[in-house]
Formats: sequence, structure tokens, C-alpha cells
Amino acid sequence: MTSPAASTLVNIEPLVEEVSGAPDPVEVFRKLCQLPHCVFLDSAARHSRLGRYSFISADPFTFVQEPGDGSDGLRILQRNFAKWHCPKIETLPPFQGGAAGILSYDLGLSLERLPRPHFDEFGVPAVAMGLYDFVVSFDHQKNRCWIVSTGIPEQEPIARRRRSAERLAEVRRLIASRQTKPAATLPDRQSVVRVRPEQLAPQTATVHGRDLTSNFSARQYRAAVERAIDYIRAGDIFQVNLAQRLLHPQNDDSLSLYLRLRERNPAPFAGYFDAGEYQIISASPERFLQVDDRKVESRPIKGTRPRTAQPEADLFAADDLERSEKDRAENVMIVDLLRNDLSRVCQSDSVRVTQLCQLESYAFVQHLVSAVVGNLRPAATTLDLIRAAFPGGSITGAPKVRAMEIIAELEPSVRGAYCGSLGYLGFNGSMDLSILIRTITAGRGWWQLPVGGGIVAQSSPSQEYAETWHKAEGMLRAL
Repeated sequence: MTSPAASTLVNIEPLVEEVSGAPDPVEVFRKLCQLPHCVFLDSAARHSRLGRYSFISADPFTFVQEPGDGSDGLRILQRNFAKWHCPKIETLPPFQGGAAGILSYDLGLSLERLPRPHFDEFGVPAVAMGLYDFVVSFDHQKNRCWIVSTGIPEQEPIARRRRSAERLAEVRRLIASRQTKPAATLPDRQSVVRVRPEQLAPQTATVHGRDLTSNFSARQYRAAVERAIDYIRAGDIFQVNLAQRLLHPQNDDSLSLYLRLRERNPAPFAGYFDAGEYQIISASPERFLQVDDRKVESRPIKGTRPRTAQPEADLFAADDLERSEKDRAENVMIVDLLRNDLSRVCQSDSVRVTQLCQLESYAFVQHLVSAVVGNLRPAATTLDLIRAAFPGGSITGAPKVRAMEIIAELEPSVRGAYCGSLGYLGFNGSMDLSILIRTITAGRGWWQLPVGGGIVAQSSPSQEYAETWHKAEGMLRAL
């Protein structure tokens, strides 16, 4: 991702300082989110591997925001990664400075030159990423915390070392302070362009009470599932993901909402991102793409059952999910799609499946999860990988391009951040992106809570509609 000349010019090792006492990531987040464009990549559900690290940063030296199709945003990132580089410090968590933020689902429409849905009431950017020169990183397994400061964007070695020391001291002071971010002003008092109810897609229907609306009625969603099944039986696709977008008026600040969500629905790829006019509030269980030492991993989720308060009922639902031919077939199809996507930029003999349809349980649902791995080709970059695989096949369908055309036809509104990605691309070549499911987008006076599921030939329209509500449960409780 870097040219030799650029690497020689700015390849200076970051300054690193361990924070004594291993502070609580939430408390550090509360203090740093008073800075602009704070990002919290949060392993709220701890796991020895998937939920081992958390990262917090803020106040980027550059903020890339692309409201159009996103292609310019990717080119800007490419130019910056050709200019800045830091060697990887092997003893630290992998994100040590770089880009962090969101790639919206609609970026994929430009990568494949696909049509857009009819309505885009909110205008969420296709790319919104900050370039961060410092990171506070946490290793939950070792119960340790570090501040990493790169000194970027300074290029001259002495100036860069001075900036890295000054920024590290500033972050240290904020972490040690007693001050935390006050609750944000409620949305009805914010000076933002609010979307009025009459400006929403005309299909909007009231569901589950007067404050919660959807861009589908129950009848319309079932009809969309039936139409998708018709496409499958006609041979257009094998499966497709369909989502309804739930809306609720904002009545609290985004920070408080995120802290409630992480408490009630913890997830290994949770996160919060302040994109300025919008905030991303996620409890995602799904990894899209990870790159570490040029090794790639993707962990697609397909197959869902609700959790209950009764252990015996949970076991019965888990057994039913593991035995379900429909859910396993759906999962395997996405695994095959991902193998093809990774093969576009990975060494062909390195792409393999290391986990197939394994049961994983979360607070409100349980899933079948697989894992596909590969090794990047010598000339391939993390941005090449994004272009080859974005958006994730688990939230589009197979074949991907035709499935995305059908999504654009059947879903009335653009997806925005939902089914895109939140995560980081490091100056040291590392990358970790989630898939933005179980995600709330806050902005313009509303909370957006899209929820969807995979449709195959055996799907029941009524059951698919009910499954979207099972997936919404954790987010609705946080409201």
C-alpha cells in the first residue's frame, strides 16, 4: 500500500506509552469523545480471539467524507496510504494508527455500477473515515492498555517526533482527567437539517406503536419476499437478503444510546463512530474482512434463531438451527461466494474454509457462522481487497451483482450505513471491518434501525418477516 520512496521518507516508529492500571475502555471513551469524530471499535462481548482488542481514537488530521458514490473517497484513501506508513509493532494490538470509520452499503452500488433504490431521504455518506494519528488500544486478554502516537501528518523526522510526543501527552492528560463528555443536546434543539415525516418514503407504515415506522408494512414485506422467491425459482439468483428499515424519532443523545446498546446486547464487533451529522451505533456480531500480516479472514453469518430465557428452549432452537437444511444451504452458498471474492486478490491456493456452519450464541439470537481465509497476493493492498469483496455476500445474496439489483428493486430506500462496514485500515497494513448489522444510524432527527434476512426458495414470507423482528429486539430494548 506504500511506495518505496514514501516509506523511506516517513517510515518512523510511533511513540508508545502503556497506561497504568488498564483503565475501563468505556471511561476512556467518555473522555475522548469530547474530541471531534471519535471512533470506538469495541469488543463489548469478550472472546479470546474475536473480542480480544478494543480501539479508541478521535480528532483525525484528515476527514474523508464522500456523499456521492464513494469512488472518490476510496481514491483519497489510496493516495493517503501511499504517503503515510508506520512499521507494525508486533507486541501491540494491530491497529496502531490509520483510517477508521464507515463504508456504507451504497458504496457497493458504484463498485459494480448498479441502480440505486428510489428514495434516499437521509443522504448518509458512502465513505466517512478519519485518518487518525493516535490510538488508545486495549488487549483484554492481557488486561493492558497503550497510547500509540505516530506523529503523522508531519514528514520531517524531528517535527514528526515532536508531534507524536505532544499528541501522546494530550491524550494522556485527557485520560487522567475527571472530565467526561456531557450529554449531547437533544435532537429537537440541534441546528441540523431534520427530515420531516412527510419527506419519508411514501410506503412508510406505522408498526408496533405510533413512534416506530417501517418502509414496509407487514403485507408489503411478505409480498417482497414472494417476489424474491419468484426470482429464485426463475433461476436469477440462489438467495437474496431483504431488509425493512425501522425508524424512531431521536429522543436521546447518541452516546447514551450506544452505552445502553452495548450493555443490553454486547457483541464482539460493536462500535460507535461520530461522523459529524450522523453517528453509527453498532452491536454487530459479524466480521467482514480482517487482514493481519497479509492473512485474510472473513466470517459470514447465515442462519438465525431467537434466544429465550429458558435454557431447554434455547437448546431446542440451537439443535433446530444446526439441523436446518435451508439455513446450512444458505450459509454454504455465501461461503462459496466469499471464496470467489477472496480469490480475486488472494493467492489461489491459499483460499480455504476453516469453519463451516458453527453455532454461535449472542444475547438475543444464535447464528450459524463460517470462516474463509486466504493470503493476499504480493502486489495486492487492503483497498484492493475491499474493491474485490465489498459489500459482504452475507447481506446481499448470490450471485452478488444480480442479488444487489433485486435489492435495489424491492427495497424502497437506500440502506446507508446498514450492511456496510465499520472498522479500521492501518498505516501498517492491518485491517479489520465488521458488517453493520444490528446497527442504528442516528441523524437528522431519527434513529434508523434496518433489519433483514436471507431469502431462499424454501423461505416462508411470514417467518422471514418475524425473523426481522427477532433481530431488532436488542436494538429496540436499547431505545
